[in-house]
Amino acid sequence: MSSVYVITGPSGVGKGTLIRALRGQIPNLELSTSATTRAPRAGEEPGVDYHFLDPDEFERRVEAGDFLEHATYSGNRYGTLRSEVDARLARDVPVVLEIEVQGARQIRESMPEAVQIFIAPPSPEALRERLHGRGTDHPEVIDSRLGVAVEELAARGEFPHSIVNDDVDRAAAELAEIVRDCER
Repeated sequence: MSSVYVITGPSGVGKGTLIRALRGQIPNLELSTSATTRAPRAGEEPGVDYHFLDPDEFERRVEAGDFLEHATYSGNRYGTLRSEVDARLARDVPVVLEIEVQGARQIRESMPEAVQIFIAPPSPEALRERLHGRGTDHPEVIDSRLGVAVEELAARGEFPHSIVNDDVDRAAAELAEIVRDCER
């Protein structure tokens, strides 16, 4: 059976950047496309970046048991569709989940064999700068994300692997090393 890699950490910590670098180094890894109720950002493609669902459809799918994990984050719902993971595992392809801490905890319960990796910022100030610098969220949303980040950073010790994203190349190399070790 192929592996499931859960990459988690606060919003703005660079999970997506590190996953892109990881997939460049280990091309057979596939990224699970999450579902969300938030509106698409400029340049995001439905089915590629996210499965964009309205709140009623998201709830219907929760009730149907379609999600491996789901959580509410900054007023929007996010989740990993079971079909996204099962299709890859059936093809013996390792899959990466980019999810929030709430969801990572759910995956830990339902798939204890999943490899859980926490990405941390070098400091809370660096995280604030990253969230402001990416220019995708309103100040109120950034403040909400930073409030959640405090709780998420406190959970870092729950995860067997932790990487500080203070240098993207170094952090990506460390992430790739963890995955390669697990795939051996």
